[in-house]
Amino acid sequence: MRRISFLLFFPAIMFAQEKNTTPIKQQGKYDTNKFSQMYDLLATPNMFRTASGAPGPAYYQQQADYKIDVELDDKNAKLSGSETITYSNNSPDNLEYLWLQLDQNQAKKNTQTTLAESDKINQVLAVEGFSNKYLKDGLERGFNIESVKDATGNPMSYTINETMMRINLPAPLKAGEKISFSIKWWYNINNYRKDGGRSGYEFFEKDKNRLYVIAQFYPRMAVYNDVEGWQNMQFWGGGEFALPFGNFDVNITVPADHVMEATGELTNRSEVFTPEQVKRYELAQKSYDKPVVIVTQEEAEATEKGFSEKKKTWKFSAKNVRDFGIATSRKFIYDAMAVKLGGKTVMAASVYPKEANPLWGETSTITVAHTLKSYSSHTFDYPYPKAVSVSAEDQGMEYPMICWNFGRPDENGVTSKEIKNGMIGVVIHEVGHNFFPMIVNSDERQWSWMDEGLNSFLEYLAEQELDPNFPSRRGPAKNIVPYMSGDQKFLEPIMSNSETIHQFGNNAYGKPATGLNILREVVMGRELFDYAFKTYANRWKFKHPTPEDFFRTMEDASAVDLDWFFRGWFYSTDFVDIGIKDVKQYYVSETATAELKDTKIRKGRFGFEKGPFVYLIASDNKELKGSDKKALKVDDVKLLSDYVAQTFNAEEKANLKSPKYFYEVEFEKPGGMIMPILVEITYEDGSKEEFKYPAQIWRKNNDTAKKVYATEKAIKSIQIDPKLLTADIDVTNNAWPKVEVKSKFD
Repeated sequence: MRRISFLLFFPAIMFAQEKNTTPIKQQGKYDTNKFSQMYDLLATPNMFRTASGAPGPAYYQQQADYKIDVELDDKNAKLSGSETITYSNNSPDNLEYLWLQLDQNQAKKNTQTTLAESDKINQVLAVEGFSNKYLKDGLERGFNIESVKDATGNPMSYTINETMMRINLPAPLKAGEKISFSIKWWYNINNYRKDGGRSGYEFFEKDKNRLYVIAQFYPRMAVYNDVEGWQNMQFWGGGEFALPFGNFDVNITVPADHVMEATGELTNRSEVFTPEQVKRYELAQKSYDKPVVIVTQEEAEATEKGFSEKKKTWKFSAKNVRDFGIATSRKFIYDAMAVKLGGKTVMAASVYPKEANPLWGETSTITVAHTLKSYSSHTFDYPYPKAVSVSAEDQGMEYPMICWNFGRPDENGVTSKEIKNGMIGVVIHEVGHNFFPMIVNSDERQWSWMDEGLNSFLEYLAEQELDPNFPSRRGPAKNIVPYMSGDQKFLEPIMSNSETIHQFGNNAYGKPATGLNILREVVMGRELFDYAFKTYANRWKFKHPTPEDFFRTMEDASAVDLDWFFRGWFYSTDFVDIGIKDVKQYYVSETATAELKDTKIRKGRFGFEKGPFVYLIASDNKELKGSDKKALKVDDVKLLSDYVAQTFNAEEKANLKSPKYFYEVEFEKPGGMIMPILVEITYEDGSKEEFKYPAQIWRKNNDTAKKVYATEKAIKSIQIDPKLLTADIDVTNNAWPKVEVKSKFD
C-alpha cells in the first residue's frame, strides 16, 4: 500500500478552514470505546481453559461407550432397541446422578414444545392438513422406556422430565470411576414429510416403500463439563445437540432386502452384500477419480418390488464419535470412491433411490470427496474412515460419517440449475458438519453459530473452490445486508441461545459465516486468518470448545486485536455504515491567508518552528474540478523550490514526488459497527488506486475520520468499499461525487 507523506517536501503544513469539533458520544462505559477489551464478556481463564484459547492442563471430558442392538419393523414403522452404556467419569467431581437425552419425546402429545408455541387459526387449509390437525388422533410419538437396569440386571431408579432422563445413582460415581447400565426402549417412526422431524421415513406412494433416515433413536448421554456441569437443557426443536465422545458397536436388524449405510465401519460386509457387490466395493477403494456403483439402479429397482419376510443384521463399529445415524431402504442405489487425505484413504459414498438419478449418481459422491479435501485443507485431515451422503427429500441433517440431503430431479429426470446448486450446497454443508461439530464438538444446544456459522463459512470456501461462480447463499458480505439492516425488534446478537432467535438462518448461519469471511478478506488477511482458524480447529478437535476458546485462539495465533470485532459482530446488533462526509481540495500558496498568517507549528519537545512555511489553502471550488489554476507544480512555489534545492542532492531530487493536488477526505460512520475503511480512488486519466485503513482509525473518534491524499493526478471520484466486502447497509453515501443508486424497482 502506498503511503502519502508531506514530510518529504515541507517543514510544516497548514490546514485551513477545518477543525474537528465533533464530540464522541457518551452512551455507556463500553459504548464510548468500542475498542474496550472483552474482559466483561468472557469467562475467566482457568486450569481447564487458558487465556490463549487452548485447553488447559486440567482439561477433561467424559466418555460414553455404547453397545446397541436395534430392530426395524418395516411393516409398522417401529424401532425397538436395547443398549448398554459404559460411562467414564473423567471429571474431578463426584456425580450424584446421570442425565440422558430423550429427543424423541419432543414430539410427544402435549409436550412443553407444543405448549410453548403460539397458535392461530389458518383460514385456508389443505384438506389433508385440516384432517391431520383437527380430525386425526395422530401417531403416538416419543420413547417408550421398558427398563433401566444396572450391570447386574437389577432395576435402576430414573426420572423422565420431558426430553431428559435422570438416572438416580444408588451411590455417587466418583472421579475416575466407570459405570455400566442398560436401557430397553421402542418408539414409532414418524413420516417426517408429514409430521416433521430431523429423521424418520419418506414414503413412496408408487411402490409403497419407505426410505428411513434414523437418528436420535437411542437414549444418549448428555455432556458434563467444566463450563456448565450437566448440559441438560431441554430439546425444544431448535438448538441441536451436545454429546460426549465414545465408541459404538451397533447391530441393526432390518428386512433382508434392505441396503444400509450408517456411522462407523461395516464389519460384516460379506454377510450383507452379494459377492459381486463386495468386489465392486473393493474396486471403489482404489478408484480416486470417479465413483464406482456398488448397488446398481437395476438391482435396486428389482429389490423394491418385493418385500422380504426375512431379516439380516448389519454390524457397525465406530471409534471416537459423538453420535450415530442410520439410513436404510430396499430402494437404495449405492456408489463410492476413494479420497486420499494425508497419506490415508477415506471413502466417499452415497445412497439414493432411483428417483434421485441421474443427479445423484453424477454429483453426490464427487461433491462429498471435494468437501473432504476442501475442509481438510482449512482445518485438519478428515480422521474418520468414510463420509456418506443420503438422498432424503426435504432433509438436511448431519451425524458422524453420514448425513441426509435434499434435491432431486423432476419425474422426467430433469434437474434445474437451482435444484442442482441447492443439492450441491446442502451436501457440502452437511458433510462439512463432520468437522464442526462432530469433531470440533461445540455445544449446539447453547450456541448454534459455533457449528452452523463456522460450517457455513467453510461451505462458502468449498463452494468457491469447486466453482468460483457458484451462487453461494451465505458468506459474501453483501448477502447479509438485508438482515443487518432489518427491524431491530427482530434481531438478536449472534451470542444468543438457539431457542431465542427470530431469524435462525441469518443469525446462526449467515451472519457468523459473513463475519468470518470479513475477518479473512478485510480485517486479518488470508494468511493470518487461515493459520489462526486452523490452530483453533486442531486445538479443539475431539474436544468441547466454547465461544471464548474460539475468540481467544483467533487473537492468540494471529497477534491481531479482534475484541472490537467480536464485541460488535457477535455481541451486538450493530450494523456497518461508513460514508464520505466531506471532501476538500487544497492548493499550495506562497502567501498565507489572514487566518494562517501568525500560525506557528510545534516542531519538537522544546518549542515552535519558525518559517518559512508552505501553506495549503482550501479551494473555494465546491465541485473540486481540479482546474489548472489550482493544480500548481512544485516549481511554481518559490519557497518550496528553494528548500528543495538547498536540502537535497541531485540523486535525492530525482526520487522526490511532485504532488499537484491535495485532498482532505472526511469519512463518517453512521453505523455502530466498527470496520476498516476500504477506499478506491479513480483519477481523471482512468487509473485507480486502492487504500485500506484499519479499524483502529476509529479508536479516538467513533464518528468521523480524515485522510489526506497528495497526488500527481486530479481525482475524479472516490468510492468506499467498491467490492462490497464489509456488509455496508447503505451505499448511497459511499461515493464522491455522490452517485445515484438504483433501487431494486429500477
